[in-house]
Amino acid sequence: MTERRHSFRQEDSDNSFPNEYGAEYNNANEVSSTPDLDNLELEYDQYKADELHPQRTILSNQADTDREKIANVFVEEQSVRDSNIPSASIEELQYFAHESDGAKVIPSYVEGNVTELEFFNHSLRSKFTLNAAKNYILSIFPIIHWLPHYNVYWFIQDLIAGITVGCVLVPQSMSYAQIATLPPQYGLYSSFIGAFIYSLFATSKDVCIGPVAVMSLETAKIIARVMKRFPNDPDVQGPIIATTTALLCGGIAAGVGFLRLGFLVELISLNAVAGFMTGSALNIISGQVPALMGYGKLVNTRTATYKVIVNTLKHLPDTKLDAVFGLIPLFILYFWRWWCNGYGPKLTDRYYPKGSRGNFLWKKFYFYAQASRSGIIIIVFTAISWSITRHVPSKERRISILGTVPKGLKDVGAIKVPPELPAKIAPELPAAVIVLLLEHIAISKSFGRINDYKVVPDQELIAIGVTNLIGTFFHAYPTTGSFSRSALKAKCNVKTPLSGLFTGSCVLLALYCLTGAFFYIPKATLSAVIIHSVSDLVASYHTTWNFYKMNPLDFVCFLTTIIITVFSSIENGIYFAICWSCALLLFKVAFPAGKFLGRVEIAEVVDGEIINDNSVVMTTDDCVSEFGGNKEFSKDKLNGKSDFIVKDKLDSTASSSSIAENKLKYYTKWVPFDHAYTRELNPDVTIQPPPPGVIVYRMSDSYTYINASNHYDIIIDEIKRVTRRGQLLQHRKKSDRPWNDPGEWKPPKFLSNVLHWRKNKKKNQTADVESLETGIVRDERPVLKVLCLDFSQVAQVDSTSLQSLVDLRKAVNAYADRQVEFHFAGIISPWIKRGLVKIGFGTVNEEFSDESIIAGHSSYHLVKNTIGDIENGYQVKTATGTNLPFFHIDIPDFKKWDI
Repeated sequence: MTERRHSFRQEDSDNSFPNEYGAEYNNANEVSSTPDLDNLELEYDQYKADELHPQRTILSNQADTDREKIANVFVEEQSVRDSNIPSASIEELQYFAHESDGAKVIPSYVEGNVTELEFFNHSLRSKFTLNAAKNYILSIFPIIHWLPHYNVYWFIQDLIAGITVGCVLVPQSMSYAQIATLPPQYGLYSSFIGAFIYSLFATSKDVCIGPVAVMSLETAKIIARVMKRFPNDPDVQGPIIATTTALLCGGIAAGVGFLRLGFLVELISLNAVAGFMTGSALNIISGQVPALMGYGKLVNTRTATYKVIVNTLKHLPDTKLDAVFGLIPLFILYFWRWWCNGYGPKLTDRYYPKGSRGNFLWKKFYFYAQASRSGIIIIVFTAISWSITRHVPSKERRISILGTVPKGLKDVGAIKVPPELPAKIAPELPAAVIVLLLEHIAISKSFGRINDYKVVPDQELIAIGVTNLIGTFFHAYPTTGSFSRSALKAKCNVKTPLSGLFTGSCVLLALYCLTGAFFYIPKATLSAVIIHSVSDLVASYHTTWNFYKMNPLDFVCFLTTIIITVFSSIENGIYFAICWSCALLLFKVAFPAGKFLGRVEIAEVVDGEIINDNSVVMTTDDCVSEFGGNKEFSKDKLNGKSDFIVKDKLDSTASSSSIAENKLKYYTKWVPFDHAYTRELNPDVTIQPPPPGVIVYRMSDSYTYINASNHYDIIIDEIKRVTRRGQLLQHRKKSDRPWNDPGEWKPPKFLSNVLHWRKNKKKNQTADVESLETGIVRDERPVLKVLCLDFSQVAQVDSTSLQSLVDLRKAVNAYADRQVEFHFAGIISPWIKRGLVKIGFGTVNEEFSDESIIAGHSSYHLVKNTIGDIENGYQVKTATGTNLPFFHIDIPDFKKWDI
């Protein structure tokens, strides 16, 4: 890129005007004229402007001491006119300094280190006040904030949504209790209490708490394992194990929520959750097929999924009449969903105009028909089952039915937990808690994003924990959020979490009024409902392909989690997903993608014209592109580039506003050298390296003990590659050279006579070989003078990383045989600055960085501080402390330095 030039350069004129970027004043049209005349005219115009607007020059604030020269800088827009040059709007800066001092003056700013008290006041004090305690208590009950605003419209929408979901929840809860190997009433107990309690603590209006497939499967596995540890204990049965599990899981979830540790859930990635959910769904589906076909007692569904599938296929000849009550409902359910979701609405749009009343009513019919399909199917096939099994003894029934469901709430009260039971359940808790929390948080967050409200993970953990704790008084087993029921609530346009009260009321009504009818529900039909519901948890091929397109590693994690879940167990799939997520996170931190940076000149173009072909807009000016001419250069004149368009300068008749609008101001941007791979910059752009003796390195993550050694090695290797030693090895004594770089071997003196004939032979060789023999090699590489570290992406450092910087400084200074300047740019944490200052970085000191190494090129960034009460006026402030000359708010433009 062509280096930017200016009409007024400081080395040419002592009267140049620096702008806010530290560059010299640039004439608006940059035509050749006498600089002295222009400066005189500018001074005259400024003088006239001061007479017209004297209040704009009152703001000069001169320091009282000689050590601190504080200068206020003011901006004045003034038109510069010439008989042959169009007027142009310019921005003018004036530094007010001592009259005897003609140099640029930097306002003094002494920056101090952050203290522990500052940290407490900034980050912690507000959390230890009475008001904070009050807000914390109120946050536990979000219903307090929105209940006073409850209205009739919200009530109607919540009533409709609650009843609709309740009609779905009743058959689903009994089906999921079957997965958990529990009697059906325990699914109903868990459903109503979950719907009631969650309404008081929820921050999501859509989530429906109750039995879910994956948690029911995990509960079944816990029951099976614990029962093996109590083979002959009549007090330890499935229901008491399930309820105790709910007690322990609820206590852990509530504790995590009250301590505001919900961020721990974020350690597991979305693809990991999708993987074990898909694997669990396949496990559930395969486990329900034997019951669907009528030989559920012949297949052990608690083993690995692939074994269940193999055993299911082996027992196909044992299929019974139950298959009729399973396969037919399953087919009807899928056909029903296809019609109500797809073909039915399409027919409605074909025969009824959109927006018409008929179109609206038919689509509402399809929606509620789809929502109630499971309940209707169960009612129909229960009626058929009743007609063929009533008055038939249980041993002579040709199909399996649900059996007796106790009416109402039985044995309500505190559970009696055997003393040794919690210890036996404890090994199963990690997987159970993870399933409980992950599924719920994932569902609540997804619906929060869809329906535009914020979900508080900590509060959701409190809600789910308290729900399970209170549920133990009603013999509930672990419950969490259900995706299918939550989606149904959202489609019903639910308004508040209070809809859970109506859902729970529907379940209670079923418990007290419909238990007699539940007796005849075919188990095969319940299995069909389970398979139909759980199949939605299997990730579609679109989701799988998207994982691959977004990140191949996520795709690998997703597939591996499914494979482990299918061929091993759900627990192992969960643990693998967690380990994969944490290992990938640690790998990215331990092996950082640090980048060495080069420089380009860039400019922002507002409302520019996009050229569709591969064209490059250039200018006859060195640094300013002016779009107004129409001259074009052919391809062969421009090194074979495709289509180059070169514009002339604006005509002298052009308006000043046109000139101002078409000026492009270029500034230095530091980008990685591998921009063609990172896509950070057009790969056709050539990146200029830093000036000789300067290396710029950007750290891409926190600089901690995990990656400090890798950063050290990367920087040292690059320094040795692009710079030479300060004292050449051949100029040093052999005994002073390092053991790992001793140079070429030379024979001892007593062997010199023996090898004399070889030396005589080499005298006849070429001069280059002679040069190599004598060890004199000319190294054109520069000596390292400046190492700039970009800390703009470094959030934290620790003692190990700071010690690594100390070691790096020692090694670099020894290699360069001089004091190397260590500059730091973009430091975003005061604690990082404090740590760096404590080990001697950033400041001028005799040991590591005395004043001599920055003599002639000390660099500071200035900030325009707008003054609100004066039009077009501002002050200049120093961005970073003048007592810390090696700390910069941005990477300096090293090409302007005298290095």
